[in-house]
Amino acid sequence: MNKEKGRMFTITDKSGKTIEYEILFTFDSDETKKSYIVFTDNNKDEEGSIITYAATYDKNGENLELQDIKTDEEWTLIESLLSQIEDKIND
Repeated sequence: MNKEKGRMFTITDKSGKTIEYEILFTFDSDETKKSYIVFTDNNKDEEGSIITYAATYDKNGENLELQDIKTDEEWTLIESLLSQIEDKIND
């Protein structure tokens, strides 16, 4: 079960481990008619960049129920937004 606390939420994985994530941003797509959430556990990859995750969710639901992103087009949309945000931060 997922529990949202402000900008943080927790997920209990299949092995019973509870992981806390920080919500970076959410957005709705007119193109796909879906709501997306981009989040992190603040771990870094080998290059020192913070690892981010993305999923779809029902923003009108009582619980934060995440769904996998299913298409390359959706990933392209998310990667484009992340790139734009990174460009603004670096400017």
